[in-house]
Amino acid sequence: MPYHFHALIQGDPGLPVVLFLHGFLGSSRDFEPVMAQLSDQFCCIALDLPGHGQTAVEGGDDLYRMPDTANALVDWLDEHRIPTCLLVGYSMGGRLALYLAIHFAHRFPKVILESASPGLKTEPEQQARLQRDRALADQLAADFPAFLTGWYGQPLFQSLQQHAAFGAMLERRWQNRPDELAKSLRSLGTGNQPSLWERLKSHRQPLLLLVGEGDRKFCRINQEMATHCPTAQLEIIPGCSHVVHLECPTGFTRHIRDFYGTFPPKQPSKEALPPVLLGKELC
Repeated sequence: MPYHFHALIQGDPGLPVVLFLHGFLGSSRDFEPVMAQLSDQFCCIALDLPGHGQTAVEGGDDLYRMPDTANALVDWLDEHRIPTCLLVGYSMGGRLALYLAIHFAHRFPKVILESASPGLKTEPEQQARLQRDRALADQLAADFPAFLTGWYGQPLFQSLQQHAAFGAMLERRWQNRPDELAKSLRSLGTGNQPSLWERLKSHRQPLLLLVGEGDRKFCRINQEMATHCPTAQLEIIPGCSHVVHLECPTGFTRHIRDFYGTFPPKQPSKEALPPVLLGKELC
């Protein structure tokens, strides 16, 4: 297979599985504190997405696109005998999670989207954003330190820079490979994403939309998403901005427990457990 996903796992494999998808520049380690809090109730799995962390992709740049990545994730779940799971996606991972929720609804009965969007509505918007994403990818590949400074200098990350966990998060970003990140930005960026706005109207599985009150752009986007999707529930989290799971981990975890609390636990026999789920970290 062309995809070699790296995963972190916390929690008993006999518990309901929650799959976490990180944002651009991130990795599976971004959700470690949240997973530690939830591991008494769920088997938490976080994957490094293509272009990030320790995941490796053998093949062309097309394999980093959203449809290909989504199919690869479903194949990974099939390989590890996980027919259904709960899903949490942040930012880029949230856009991917929404694609999975819409195209593989039977696999993901409940989905949480954190600071996410359905993409752009029109072709001109998509083309303009695609050109911007490509220019940013060129900057990233040419001067990664300058790119990181500019990226986290954006207004939506202003409160994050004041957070005690910002330094450790930034240190994790340095462990990524700039050339791989550039491939992800070109292929999985918002400009290259299929628009999901119209598909939201007919989506029938429960969606929880989480956004920080200081993130005005994504508050506006998610309010519109909630009006489009009949099964979407919007929660605006006080005291934080774009990165809710890092800025407000306790509130973030509480919303996960509340939303997923009634999900029926699975109870496989020990012999039926996929061996891969018995470890804490795997490639």
